[in-house]
Amino acid sequence: MKKLLYSSFILFSQYIIGQASGNVNYQNQYSANNTIDISFPSHEGIVASVKGLANVKADSYTAIFSTTQTGKTTKEVNELIDQRIERLLSEIKLKKGVEIFVDMISFVPVYEYEAEKKVFSRKTYNEVPVGFELKKNIHIKYSDPNQLNDFISILSNHEIYDLVRVDYFSNSLETIKKEMMNKAKLLIQEKIKNYELLLGETFTNVEKRITDDFVVNLPVEMYRSYEAYNSSSLNLKKSANVNQTSKSTTLYYQPVFSKEFDFIINPSVLEPVIQVQYEVKIFINREKEKKQVAKTDKEFILITQNGDLRPINVNSPKPTN
Repeated sequence: MKKLLYSSFILFSQYIIGQASGNVNYQNQYSANNTIDISFPSHEGIVASVKGLANVKADSYTAIFSTTQTGKTTKEVNELIDQRIERLLSEIKLKKGVEIFVDMISFVPVYEYEAEKKVFSRKTYNEVPVGFELKKNIHIKYSDPNQLNDFISILSNHEIYDLVRVDYFSNSLETIKKEMMNKAKLLIQEKIKNYELLLGETFTNVEKRITDDFVVNLPVEMYRSYEAYNSSSLNLKKSANVNQTSKSTTLYYQPVFSKEFDFIINPSVLEPVIQVQYEVKIFINREKEKKQVAKTDKEFILITQNGDLRPINVNSPKPTN
């Protein structure tokens, strides 16, 4: 009886921890973020850096479903898959704002092994054609994310269950990038002024170099997995047989953390979003003045009667008598 009570307490404790931090912490899935890392050549000086993050909600989505059809003849395979696809397309086209494209993937013969019986020797297995396999992908573009459940229901009724991926698209990425650059410009100017005040000097006439870059993270790239379980430890003999049950694997959306950024556009994330990162760095070489561009002397050219061009050096010293 004591043993049963102890096991129940352990399970209850796991539940409490899961509510506070999530079961993902059992396997230490939280690791370093894949944020921008721009490096400068090693020189003495000051580096002013600003990082920005924007969470952009998608305007449209494209879901890709894969379907496979087999048959004994090419005609049979084509007719069967076309019938399935035409029926489901007629249902999906009833939805508003939906575009569909059917992508041909592969069309290959299918083989199996046939045993050749011989009286005085071992069996020989020969590969023989038994039919054909045809694969097509169905691309569905839509703007309402809630429609995906309707598509899954329609396709499953036609024996199509393989959702390959869902791509996210936004028409505002260029606008967001310009907004991020403007915000970063103001912040980095403020940082440089602060450095000047702290050091009691000006960086107006010193050498400066600048670099920047964008990184765009799509939701399909940001999913992680873990297995939610807590196994018991047993002190058994090496000869003991232990049968382990299969564990459930969980997928979850893991966005880029916002803790390393100087500014964030749309910081609250509820659904998977397109994440745009921007970083700008300015290297300030306090020991080196700007190179002054030397003024070049004017050059005069004489055109002869024959059309030849001859430079005239007006700065040459006059001959002395």
